[in-house]
Amino acid sequence: MSGGLLVERLRQFLRDLSPDARNLLMTELERGLLRGEETPGAELVLQELRRDAREHARPKRPGNLSRLFFQPLEPFLVDDSATHNHPGRIARVILEPVWDWICRDLMPGEAKAVTDQVALAFDNGEPKRAEQLARAFQDRTAVRMEEALAAAHADERLKRRLTGQINTPRALTDIASILTIIKSRDVLATFGSKLPGHIKVFDGAPVVEVKELIDSPVAGGSKLFVYTLVMTMSRLAAPWQLIRLATRAAGSDHASRIAEGPYSAAVEIVFAEIERMTGELKAELRTGRGLATGALLKGIHDAARGMRSEINLTHDSPWSRRLAALRTQVSDLLKNEIESLTGRVRRLLRPRPIKEIAPHSTIDINEVGDTEALIEFVKTCRVYANELAVNELTSRTWSDLQHYLDTTTPSLVENLRNAGESDRAFRQSQLDAAVRFCAKVFGQEYASLLLKSGEVAVASEQKKLAAKA
Repeated sequence: MSGGLLVERLRQFLRDLSPDARNLLMTELERGLLRGEETPGAELVLQELRRDAREHARPKRPGNLSRLFFQPLEPFLVDDSATHNHPGRIARVILEPVWDWICRDLMPGEAKAVTDQVALAFDNGEPKRAEQLARAFQDRTAVRMEEALAAAHADERLKRRLTGQINTPRALTDIASILTIIKSRDVLATFGSKLPGHIKVFDGAPVVEVKELIDSPVAGGSKLFVYTLVMTMSRLAAPWQLIRLATRAAGSDHASRIAEGPYSAAVEIVFAEIERMTGELKAELRTGRGLATGALLKGIHDAARGMRSEINLTHDSPWSRRLAALRTQVSDLLKNEIESLTGRVRRLLRPRPIKEIAPHSTIDINEVGDTEALIEFVKTCRVYANELAVNELTSRTWSDLQHYLDTTTPSLVENLRNAGESDRAFRQSQLDAAVRFCAKVFGQEYASLLLKSGEVAVASEQKKLAAKA
């Protein structure tokens, strides 16, 4: 079975899982990676789960014809800004405006007719017929797209008109990329079928074999070179290892030597991948969804470290400056989150006089959950702190958090012991939150002892009240 088919079957299996099952699987795989466990295919599965989660956050895909039309683009689609120049990639967000342009301006009558024919073929249980109709429509559309691009390049007025019709930030580049992939769909499919489905370790013989495949006629030559590199990266357990093709081709790890050859494109692709993950991390931190944030941090960390270890980056080289700028950007993103941790814990656990507590109230359980997640986030940052340039900050924050919890929890237990009817629920909710936080910071054994102390305190007070009665 070909690698591409195996990946497609994996995607279908993951799609068939319930949302809860997908979320649980993503959480467990991420935790395993953070513990250093070697789970075969974990990175690939996480990548697909994250893609699926983002798909559910977007409107549903367009109709069957558009899905089949853009199917050859699937290995090159990326959930990224339409303005980001990602070599060999196409931003998924541009597909809808491009399809609108095809149906409205380029081939309106034929697009509608073929859409109806494809829908009828699916209704009649003829998926192969639908695929044949879509492929034929692709071929005719490619001819028209090529004509439109040629006319635009020859006439500035037509260029402005075409750019306005498509209405994407890089309209002509987007169309040119889509056109190249559609016209070369069979060559790229053949190349993909010859690649291994998943490459756990890309070193030694596998690097040589893949490079020979890319350099062979089956890969389609220079016009498809960057696309074959992207397809190769999608099969790697560690995408940053694509760099090894560049060092192999140059016969050196010196940045200047690598930059002179065509395989420098592999380095550019990895840089763009780090930038994409950084943008995704920024979006996740902004929304607070926390979608596989730990896996993103690991991906950025591993890629940055791989870049520095595989390539001899001199301080004044463009790649060195670019990597330093990315590390600074990630550090700035993480800084606010890390610095906010101790303050959030203090607000929740601060021992309060009874006059500040509303009768029978409790602390906000949602805020407790968010703070617990933030503790886990900072804990993850500690693993990758050095490469992400937040080592000193995470060490100081974690030490402050440990000290605060260690010195505050005895007061929380004592306050619960002496609580009255009106403030007991609040005191108990504070201690319950402290137990959850301590489990993350000190471990489950410490948290269990704290929980037991709270239970003893409550039992002791109840005995006193019973004796008085």
